[in-house]
Amino acid sequence: MVHAFLIHTLRATKTEEGFCRVLYSCFFGAENSPNDPQPRSAERDRLLRKEQILAVARQVESMYQLQQQACGRHAVNLQPQSSDDPVALHEAPCGAFRLAPGDPFQEPRTVVWLGVLSIGFALVLDTEENLLLVEDTLRLLARLLLDHLRLLVPGANLLLRADCIEGILTRFLPHGQLLFLNDQFVQGLEKEFSAAWSH
Repeated sequence: MVHAFLIHTLRATKTEEGFCRVLYSCFFGAENSPNDPQPRSAERDRLLRKEQILAVARQVESMYQLQQQACGRHAVNLQPQSSDDPVALHEAPCGAFRLAPGDPFQEPRTVVWLGVLSIGFALVLDTEENLLLVEDTLRLLARLLLDHLRLLVPGANLLLRADCIEGILTRFLPHGQLLFLNDQFVQGLEKEFSAAWSH
């Protein structure tokens, strides 16, 4: 099962100005701990989730930067593009890493990530999930979000488009469940989403 999905900024190098910022996050289900001495308030739970997601985003950014250095890629212009040319997602840097229990989640988790220019996408999931299926799902979600939200266009504001993101997640990652999707089924879901979103 997928426990969280997030979109965040990416910097090519640590020396680049700014900080890693979470642009959107969604949790599926709750993380309950039998060892928690007292029930968490809604505010405490919200702050904990915010810290967890930011910790994941920072680790993804570090992995992305390490991968870029290891491949010998120099810092490139990662600013949003105004071009309508499609982004080649199959060439986008991606990876996976494991989180130990307590760092930052109570249970061990796996993170699968994808970096598209200045935007990072990540799924936090159970350690026994099929990583090929997860990567395919993440690339599909990234393509849909880039197409529908035009994330790489200057001035794109995710905060105003949360309902669109939720609509895509509801259809393609319902309640955090990974779906085995063939091309025909994906096309059907895309048509359904496009029809619903255009109204």
